[in-house]
Amino acid sequence: MNIEFLGFDTQVIFLFLADIVLLLLSGMMSSSEVAYFSLTPAELRRIRRGGSVATDAAAKLLDNPDMLLATILVVNNLVNIGTVVLTTQILNSLFVFHRFGFLIHTVVVTFLLLLFGEVLPKVFAQGSTMRVALMFAQPLTLFRFLVYPLGYALVRTSNVVGDKLAQKNNELSIEDLADAVDMTKTSSSEEQRILSGIVNFADREVEEIMRPRMDIVGVEQTMTFGQVRDIITSSGYSRLPVYSESIDNIRGTLFVKDLIEHANRGDDFGWQSLIRQPYIVPMHKQITDLLEDFRQDKVHMAIVVDEYGATQGLVSLEDILEEVVGEISDESDMDESFYERIDENTYIFDGKTHIVDMLRVLQLDDELFEDVQGRAETIAGLMLEIKRNFLKQGEQITSHSIRFTVTSIEGRRIDKIKVVVPNNG
Repeated sequence: MNIEFLGFDTQVIFLFLADIVLLLLSGMMSSSEVAYFSLTPAELRRIRRGGSVATDAAAKLLDNPDMLLATILVVNNLVNIGTVVLTTQILNSLFVFHRFGFLIHTVVVTFLLLLFGEVLPKVFAQGSTMRVALMFAQPLTLFRFLVYPLGYALVRTSNVVGDKLAQKNNELSIEDLADAVDMTKTSSSEEQRILSGIVNFADREVEEIMRPRMDIVGVEQTMTFGQVRDIITSSGYSRLPVYSESIDNIRGTLFVKDLIEHANRGDDFGWQSLIRQPYIVPMHKQITDLLEDFRQDKVHMAIVVDEYGATQGLVSLEDILEEVVGEISDESDMDESFYERIDENTYIFDGKTHIVDMLRVLQLDDELFEDVQGRAETIAGLMLEIKRNFLKQGEQITSHSIRFTVTSIEGRRIDKIKVVVPNNG
């Protein structure tokens, strides 16, 4: 035989365990490289807001990305060298290779490093960049301290790091754009508002601007043509989702323009033949990506679903554009009436009003309730998030010195909310 097995002993077991540790470290470095240099602007902002030991450590690492990448490269190379040495030693302790020993060593070591040190960790990190970045933030901080001299030398003498970072940072960050907006002091308030809208636009997800499920106006697939006409007339919308039995079972989209030539048909008209394919998007999709999809696919409306496929809302091209230019009204729109001012400090808002819209009316900081709002987007959702329970009519909640009172409830939905802000004095 070309290979002779010698058997295990204590030294081999120790080397084997050490080799596993080195492979895990190699995987950690590879996944960290993918994670930290694939973070989206939104994820970077969440990290820099802090709030935990992991986010604070990650933020410090990202403050010097040159040193971060140098640390990853140095540690990864040292670990890989150690893996090669240990694996070779293990193979020599277990087997006697009479022929092709070097080739077998090369194949085994290459397989282990590629599979467990490169491919699997990078695939894992690609789908969980934020989680991986926070998971390894503290270990990377320790390794940066341990290999600082080598990392510093690599940063100072090599162009590899600069080239890598140039590819990752070839666009302005959200913070850079925000600073640019702050410097436009000579611009009018309207121009500044639009510039601020552009800055915030790149960092928002579909769920933040969508029309919520409860406000979707749609038509049931079994309705008569007369019923469909009535809904179109009362809603004033040019596109309506079509569902079967439940709004979770969207069958398509009905374009009003497709019905114009059939306007005089009777109730037996088969309007269902005019239904177009629905456009479905996940609720966490970036609105910049959705806008590009709308442009390429020439659509103006999408149904928003969660990870289980349940309908969560509806978003239109107009909703996206309003994020930049503000509310768009046409001749069919009612005057803006989502709030009523009672006196200098008291307002009545619709429960479905977005928190940001309320804060703009009150002339307060857009991020005032960031610490308590969780994933809530509306005033009613904010109250539920703070209360952690359903509210009854007349119940009050106070947050950041602002008092919210439920004044009207429709079914299980908070309809009207009184908001009282403190006196400026």
